[in-house]
Amino acid sequence: MTPAARYAILSGAFVLLWNSGFIGAEYGLPYAGPLTLLFWRYLALTAVLLAWVALFVRPLWPGRVEALHATWTGILAHAVWLGCALGAIAVEVPAGIVALVVALQPLLTGALSGAVTGEGTSPLQWTGLTAGFCGVAIAVVARIQAGGDAPVWGYLLPFGSVVAITIASLAQRLRAHSGQALPMATLLLYQCGGSALALMLPAWWMEDFATQWTPPFIAALGWVTFAVSLGAYALMWRLLALADATRVASLFYFGPPVTMVMAWLAFGDAVIATDWVALAVTALGVVLVQWRPSRPASAH
Repeated sequence: MTPAARYAILSGAFVLLWNSGFIGAEYGLPYAGPLTLLFWRYLALTAVLLAWVALFVRPLWPGRVEALHATWTGILAHAVWLGCALGAIAVEVPAGIVALVVALQPLLTGALSGAVTGEGTSPLQWTGLTAGFCGVAIAVVARIQAGGDAPVWGYLLPFGSVVAITIASLAQRLRAHSGQALPMATLLLYQCGGSALALMLPAWWMEDFATQWTPPFIAALGWVTFAVSLGAYALMWRLLALADATRVASLFYFGPPVTMVMAWLAFGDAVIATDWVALAVTALGVVLVQWRPSRPASAH
C-alpha cells in the first residue's frame, strides 16, 4: 500500500469515528451532564490504558518532560475541547452555531503552522481552507433559527474549543516533527489521565457526578470511550505524524455535514438540499488542502 493510500484510509476512518462522537454524546447527555459524561469517559480510558501500557508497553514512565507534554496537550485536546463544545450545547447554544465556530480551527491552524512548526500554508491550501469554511457555513447557516435562550457566555465556549485543539495539534505536530513522539498507547494514557484529573473537580462541583446508569447511557459511554477517544484520537495523532498540521486540521471541516448525515441515519433528522451542497463544497476544499502537485523530474 502506498503512503498516499494509507493516509487516505486513515483520514476517512478518522472523519467517521471523530464525528460519531457527537452522535454518541447526544445519546448519553440525557442521562448525565456534559462534564460528568466526560469524566466517566476519561476515567475508564485511563484504567484501560494503564493496564495495557503496564502489561505490553515499556517503560510506563516516559520521563518528566514527556509525561508533562502529553498531559497538558491531552487536557487541551480532550477535556477543554470537548468540555467547551458539549457545555455550549448543554446551555442551549444551537449545535449548528457550535459547529460553525469550531470550524474556525483549520483556518487558525493554517495561520499559525508556519510560525510554530515551520510548515507554511500554500496559496492552494488557503484556497481550500476558505472553500471548506464556506461549505461548513452553507450547512450551518441554512439551519440556524432566530432566537434562543442561551446565555451570552455560552456562545464564547466554542472559541475555547478552537484555541485548545489548535494549540494541542500544533504542539503534537512539533513533537512528532522533532522525532520525540511517545508510543501511541503511552501518549493516550497520559492525555486521558490528565483529562480525568482536570474534569474531576468541575464535574463534582457543577454536576455532583449525577448519572443515570441505564443501558443506553452505558452503550453511549462505551462508544465515545473506546471508538472515539481511543480510535479517533489515535488516528489523529498518527495523521499528525504523517502530514503537516494544516492538512490534518482541514479534516475537521467534514464535521457539520458528516454529523448531519449521521444524525439522519441515527435519529431520522431531515437532510436538506443545502446539506449535500455543503458536503460537496467542503470535500472540494479538503481536496485542495490535501493536494500535493507532482514535481517534475530533474534533468540529468
